[in-house]
Amino acid sequence: MNNSTTTLADVTRILDGFYPPSTAQSWDAVGLVTGDPEQPIERVMFAVDPAMSVIDEAVTGGYDLLVTHHPLLMRGVKSVATTSGKGRAVTALVVGDVALYAAHTNADVATPGVNDALAAACGLQDVEPLVESEGQPLGRVGELPQSMTLRAFCERLAAALPPAPVGLRVSGEAEASVQRVAVLGGAGDGEFGAARRAGADVYVTADLRHHPAIEAREEDDPAAPMFLVDAGHWATEWLWLQHACERLVKAVRESGGDIEVHVSTTCTDPWNFLVPTNEGEMQ
Repeated sequence: MNNSTTTLADVTRILDGFYPPSTAQSWDAVGLVTGDPEQPIERVMFAVDPAMSVIDEAVTGGYDLLVTHHPLLMRGVKSVATTSGKGRAVTALVVGDVALYAAHTNADVATPGVNDALAAACGLQDVEPLVESEGQPLGRVGELPQSMTLRAFCERLAAALPPAPVGLRVSGEAEASVQRVAVLGGAGDGEFGAARRAGADVYVTADLRHHPAIEAREEDDPAAPMFLVDAGHWATEWLWLQHACERLVKAVRESGGDIEVHVSTTCTDPWNFLVPTNEGEMQ
């Protein structure tokens, strides 16, 4: 790496080393999306989503590179005209001279990665992979230092997560004792079976759908139920960003360069506010 200038190619090489594209799931789209490999990189912003609010933040903040967890172009597009959301995003990045790099499922399976950050937020120890998917370790499962009530665990987790409008949705007995916890950042209702096989008392993930959640609870042994916590897609994956920033700065400096990094606190959870329904008995 050049001692005076850190290029996009330099940063991409480091990020590819942390999160090898070959470890991404076969359906995923990761890596460099926009940018010139030879352009200099001085300021980098990390975020979960390449949403327009985040792109605007990167452009107005003078950032050279935006690193996001979620890809912008997951599926093929035929046009990047500003008549579509994808087109507006690509145009804003190019016109604003902001490169975009995505580390998605390759960051999920990395060690350290997205799920390690979520496991740490839960306070887990003796952590191990939850399941293997396409030859890669997905999710984590571990133990709390001591058992606690489901309510106390959820309150502890809520305090560790970034503020989001909906908060945590919990399925289980508030005063039940829990100690073994499985986690999977982002949408995870496809791994109920893995969490149950791992002996989890509670499974922390996001995007839980009505029917799969009911069916998962009804599959339980009444004597040893597995409780569910939907902690939000954006919130469960945001935790990873700060550590990714710190690793990147350290690697760049060890190579003789220097960059400034920032984690976006712009909440891109699609839900803006919560209105509780009447808690009284139905008439």
